[in-house]
Amino acid sequence: MDEAASTACSEGHALTKDYMLQQTMLRVKDPARSLDFYTRILGMMLLQKIDFPSMRFTFYSLGYEDKADTPADVKERTVWTFSRRATLELTHNWGTESDNLFVQRSDRFVCFSMLDLLWLSLLSCFHAGHIGIAVPDVYAACKVFEEQGVRFVKKPETGSGLCSGPGGCWIEILSPNNTFSLMSS
Repeated sequence: MDEAASTACSEGHALTKDYMLQQTMLRVKDPARSLDFYTRILGMMLLQKIDFPSMRFTFYSLGYEDKADTPADVKERTVWTFSRRATLELTHNWGTESDNLFVQRSDRFVCFSMLDLLWLSLLSCFHAGHIGIAVPDVYAACKVFEEQGVRFVKKPETGSGLCSGPGGCWIEILSPNNTFSLMSS
């Protein structure tokens, strides 16, 4: 491990030992198109859909889970959903599907509403990247994605691919077994 990086790190509080990265959120303009992409193309499962009428948005939680493990009871399913590691939250703010001011940028993994843009203009620094999906065979996965009409930002010639999801959000396709060899190239 790199000494400078190790030196910059400190052990967290004892309470943090049970913490986990639970979700990454994307704003979506077209929930049906996004759900189709993440379930049919990337093979994720819809874990739960929750409407928040008072706040005028819908939350869709997706991940890679076994359908047989999914609780039928809504309360149990909610606890189960929020105890999964590394899920994807698609958030649809009601009305954005017909809002021409809702901007989705394809050069970054960002989907902005005008309110977001107002808040971001108040921030001095904002950087966005991509999400990553681990697959056993990058080339086979990217071939299937391409056959299904997925647009690539970077073909997988170097061992990982970068495709564009609905709204232009970037998705890296990588193999855990190939990552070390990428480090030396």
